[in-house]
Amino acid sequence: MINLIINILILLIVPFLMIGVIKKTKAFWAGRKGVSIWQPLWDFLRLMKKGAVISSTTSWVFRFAPVIGLASILFASLFVPLASGKAVINVPFAFVIFSYVLGFGKFFSLISALDTGSSFEGMGASREACFSTIVEPAFFIALASIAALSQNYSFDSFKLIMQNAGAYGVLIIILAVVTLFIMLLIEGCRVPVDDPTTHLELTMIHEVMILDNSGADLGLITWGAAIKMLLFEALIANLIIPSSLGGWEAIAAFLAVIFVLSVIIGTVESSMARFRMTHVFEFIFVMSLTALIILALVTYRVYGG
Repeated sequence: MINLIINILILLIVPFLMIGVIKKTKAFWAGRKGVSIWQPLWDFLRLMKKGAVISSTTSWVFRFAPVIGLASILFASLFVPLASGKAVINVPFAFVIFSYVLGFGKFFSLISALDTGSSFEGMGASREACFSTIVEPAFFIALASIAALSQNYSFDSFKLIMQNAGAYGVLIIILAVVTLFIMLLIEGCRVPVDDPTTHLELTMIHEVMILDNSGADLGLITWGAAIKMLLFEALIANLIIPSSLGGWEAIAAFLAVIFVLSVIIGTVESSMARFRMTHVFEFIFVMSLTALIILALVTYRVYGG
């Protein structure tokens, strides 16, 4: 019960703080004071008070997609160990369920964009689907390799890498962190894959998909996107934080990792521009490369002595 309460508090507060830290970091590198780190929370509350404008072109898919998307992300969060170090639902092959639950929510977001009848939103949905198709195999290769190494097929396998990989453990952890961080940028639609602040439809991906959403629907979508980013940061934190930590030390370490990753994301967005669409695929394939290297290291460790 305590584990569930801690996870709920994290999902309610930390995603908004994470986005606030990213914006604050970008403001710092731009030489500005920037808004408060609580501003994303105030924006969310303001959106929840507004009504939604819904086109007569849309169907029930458009109306239910924001709720289904948020529900799928919240359900997927039950399988991820957060600050307490333990997941609410700890079952074998949790990473498979986690991936396809998120995929279910993304499917509804894609068909919701198509449901508007807008060619721009359909273009964004096409790009989003294309990127996810490339990302998913790399995610499964990396996670399945780590699980096979530790013979633990839940996210707890992250804590067992050093015990089972020996001298290769540090290298596997570094490559896994790189893999998940790239996936975080892709799934979070951040620079250099996408720019969440752009308003040019031809270059937008996620933002162009939600141009017709407003009010509470837009609030739910932004909250869900922030939670999804938090979940990938939580997976990275589970790779980095030693299994020996427990209690308040583990919670403090978790929040520290989330803060550092948010600062890194803000720094990346401030120091480089968004890639040309033709070069985005090259960046995504870097994730596939690191995942294959993890597979090779695990195979050599298990079968090569």
